[in-house]
Amino acid sequence: MSQPSEKSLGRVRKLVDAYTNKSGTTTHPNDEVREAVELGLAKNIDEIGRPLCPCRFYPDKQEEIKHRTWVCPCDDMQVYKYCHCLLFVKEDGNPITEYLPEGHDGLEVYGVVKDPTPDLGRVLKHKAEEREIERRQRQS
Repeated sequence: MSQPSEKSLGRVRKLVDAYTNKSGTTTHPNDEVREAVELGLAKNIDEIGRPLCPCRFYPDKQEEIKHRTWVCPCDDMQVYKYCHCLLFVKEDGNPITEYLPEGHDGLEVYGVVKDPTPDLGRVLKHKAEEREIERRQRQS
């Protein structure tokens, strides 16, 4: 597996550092988890020019970046403060699930994990209701 460029890895680390401060989260306490996600984000920067979430499968990455949904920090992080990749978490390594809608896989897996810094992050929280309507329509 090829390594990402140092330039892209530096961009990712700068993004991660800035976003943890902005969102009141920390990176995963297991260095292997954090590094794997950072490497995936950096590889996507090298490949497609954007830090597309490496924890998901995309039939067409170029098409996906047009929607912005899974560009880090992804919509779920900005709406619900929930990181699928476990990059942005609480100090204990658990993702914040407090704001997830009922039936969300993260809530079912981790249970309710309270946000220790509710005054930080969630810049798109006003879109939570809209996202829930979209999710229900997809399930119908």
